[in-house]
Amino acid sequence: MSRTFPPVSLLGAPTDVGAGHRGAGLGPEALRIAGLPEALVARGIDLIDRGNIDGPRNPWTPPDDGYRHLKEVTDWNRMVMHAVEAELDAGRMPILLGGDHCLGVGSITAVARHCRKTGKKLRVLWLDAHADFNTHNVTPSGNIHGMPVACLCGLGPRELTHLGGDAPAMSAGDIRQIGIRSVDEGEKRLVKEHGLDVYDMRYIDEVGMKRAMEEALDGVDDNTHVHVSFDVDFLDPSIAPGVGTTVPGGPNYREAQLVMEMIADSGRMGSLDIVELNPLLDAQNATAKLAVDLVESLFGKSTLMRD
Repeated sequence: MSRTFPPVSLLGAPTDVGAGHRGAGLGPEALRIAGLPEALVARGIDLIDRGNIDGPRNPWTPPDDGYRHLKEVTDWNRMVMHAVEAELDAGRMPILLGGDHCLGVGSITAVARHCRKTGKKLRVLWLDAHADFNTHNVTPSGNIHGMPVACLCGLGPRELTHLGGDAPAMSAGDIRQIGIRSVDEGEKRLVKEHGLDVYDMRYIDEVGMKRAMEEALDGVDDNTHVHVSFDVDFLDPSIAPGVGTTVPGGPNYREAQLVMEMIADSGRMGSLDIVELNPLLDAQNATAKLAVDLVESLFGKSTLMRD
């Protein structure tokens, strides 16, 4: 099946300011070295690499009132929001190269604002081992990369919940979480209270990845903007060791390829995050190369030509 894609812009956000391990800030260059730009161009995509956003350094200080590095996280997300929104306004598809997953606040806030301006429905596909629905009251660490979904749904510090001016940036009904297998104790209650649509690994084991993805994509139509937030720790660590928060029991290679191919088949992906890649913990950049391979599938690579 041939498909045309809008022009694509790569935006690097080299920071680990929201994470508990150093090294995710090297993710953008690892993805470039693994051949992401060349792979997309080879698929016929009009690509511009905008380079890296220059944000504040990571101060590496303890939590303050339940948050680590809130000012720096807010600064990074504000810059990401403006950069992503500028590309969307220009008719381009932004691909955010993280960086840790706290950056999802800025990226998805921009996408949500764009959807409101253009009258599109928003569907966020959150590919992750973690629900990322912590707040400062329940977080065991204070690391804000465990809080972006909560912030986007209006739970969190005003600096992040109101990043785009209005709160919440999106509703819990806009997001589908896939591959979840690690949720903190207090976080479990919040996930249930707010009715997040979670396709955890037990559910995927029971019904299969194909059915889970059909359900996650249900309702996506020509007026839907699909945002894919791809945390590399979504993958089983046996195939993707280069992340700071490995959790065993994740999707294998074929399951992950099926996820990407089914998203591609929808034809509605309008923006993408690739986050939490930590080359310091990788083996010869293998995780970055796998991420590039999976992103190619998001852009239509498949074994056969399909109708």
